[in-house]
Amino acid sequence: MSRIFLADPDRYDERIGELLNKFEQKVKACPPGTCPLTVQLSLLQASAAQTCGKCVPCRDGLPQLAALLQSVLDGQAPRETPEKMRLLAEMIRDTADCAIGYQAAEDVLWGLDHFREEYISHVERQQCAEDIGQKVPCINLCPAHVDIPAYIALIGEEDYAGAVNMIRKDNPLPTACAMICEHPCEERCRRNLIDDSVNIRGLKKYAVDQAAADSVPVPAPNVSTGKKIAVIGGGPAGLTAAYFLGQMGHKAVIFERQKELGGMLRYGIPNYRFPKERLDEDIRAILSAGDIEVKYEAKVGTEISIEEIRDSFDAMFVAIGAQAGKKLRIDGADAKNVMSAVEMLDEIGNGRIPDYTGKTVAVIGGGNVAMDAARSAVRCGAEAVHVVYRRRQNDMTALDSEIEAAVMEGIDLMTLQAPKAIEKDEDGSCAALITQPQMIGPYRGGRPAPMDANKEPERIPCQVILIAVGQDIVSEPFEKFGMAADRGIFAAGLDTAVENMPGIFVGGDCATGPSTAIRAIAAGKVAAHNIDEYLGYHHKLRCEAKAPEAKENSRIPTGRANITERPASIRKHDFEHVENPYTYEEAMQEAGRCLRCDHFGCGVMKGGRD
Repeated sequence: MSRIFLADPDRYDERIGELLNKFEQKVKACPPGTCPLTVQLSLLQASAAQTCGKCVPCRDGLPQLAALLQSVLDGQAPRETPEKMRLLAEMIRDTADCAIGYQAAEDVLWGLDHFREEYISHVERQQCAEDIGQKVPCINLCPAHVDIPAYIALIGEEDYAGAVNMIRKDNPLPTACAMICEHPCEERCRRNLIDDSVNIRGLKKYAVDQAAADSVPVPAPNVSTGKKIAVIGGGPAGLTAAYFLGQMGHKAVIFERQKELGGMLRYGIPNYRFPKERLDEDIRAILSAGDIEVKYEAKVGTEISIEEIRDSFDAMFVAIGAQAGKKLRIDGADAKNVMSAVEMLDEIGNGRIPDYTGKTVAVIGGGNVAMDAARSAVRCGAEAVHVVYRRRQNDMTALDSEIEAAVMEGIDLMTLQAPKAIEKDEDGSCAALITQPQMIGPYRGGRPAPMDANKEPERIPCQVILIAVGQDIVSEPFEKFGMAADRGIFAAGLDTAVENMPGIFVGGDCATGPSTAIRAIAAGKVAAHNIDEYLGYHHKLRCEAKAPEAKENSRIPTGRANITERPASIRKHDFEHVENPYTYEEAMQEAGRCLRCDHFGCGVMKGGRD
């Protein structure tokens, strides 16, 4: 009788697991600007190392494919090599026994299509394309290209006002981004190679907590140019454009349809995430940046003629946002107490808090707006709140932190449920949401698509339904004016200029579809600089801060200091800010974790900071 044994913890498999965890961290920290063919080769070689050797296509084909790709990178490949790679990859994909072979080959085929220009450059010129070159990860991945290492270093020197000024050299809404930015800058932080990404948003929040934006004077503007620019919309894109235009010496006139500035920062993000008195700090600083005028409750396109504005100004920047909620086309959608989540959040932003005491609320959707609406409904007294989503929880587009916070506050996630109809009671009010259970299926558009499951429809009793399935842009008046749009989204290039309409620029959600605040800020910055060029200038802007000299960085693995929140059992009963402040010790430790990639390594900024 043969004996069996416990797994030996000292065997190679567990050690390899540790090595693979480190490999995963290297992939996570792969710097932007890396040659895509180098990345492809690394992944292909990793796949070749996994082969069991039983089937020829995988065992012999993957090394041959890697050798061909290596010859391209070495500048020794003849013109026909990419096509030869394609034929070999197709053969491996179609004949390999297992996923190691066919998926590795499929990835190469994908790369041949998506990195075609890079292949051509390597084969014909024996070098990467001109725009390839490793960059400082956090700066490059921030849509506004804020000099993050510099302001973190300033925080480490306890120069908080300097940090605020360094931020607004590229982003005049430091407080807004400190509170609600989705921090794409952290995604490939090189600190991941040691432990975990630096908490960049947390450090920014610490800076504005120590030095409020309106207490730090903005740089003096350039001399007046006598030029006037109309900015349609006072959200993050419009405010950013007005700030930079004012700094350049132009006069910016903001036409805002609401009673106050801020756009979705004020009327779409609840107070518990972003207190409005903190938003006002940013706005006061922006309005002090130069010759900036605001016309409130100015309804452009309906009460104010777009033609009249265009004729009265030297240029026009349209940043009207995506301010209307999409509707659901299902039976009963016209029932009372059925409204868009955007409308509900707008009411709260205007100080009109709905009373949901004793009611059950169903929120349809899985994005950040759905989470904001659901968490707000709890604070409006709802007895129960359900988030109804047709995909799985891990398919939700909301931030993981927002989903987790919602669950902690008692919100019920009802996933794989597609809205089918709304049941009305005798007086036409909402009585229940009828859903069709779903099952997840094949991928479409980059993620798995849901399909009807072979199950009976379900009934969710509720008295209020909030629809958070997307936002619409009120583009019709501007389309009549002559601005081309596709499904409400204005057509414009990456320079934000509207084609065939000189002097007109667009940016933010109305040019991209609903997106993040930092992307709208980036659009406002780009538009301001391009308007400046259009008007015949090339202004340089002042910055009242300088990056400190880089110190020897700490390489000791250290845990990331996360921002904590008030207990869910307490915070869900009010609209007060949920986040606790960083302590001095947390901020200094976190600032010390920054590796100063702007100074050390391939990201060295030898040309200085413009």
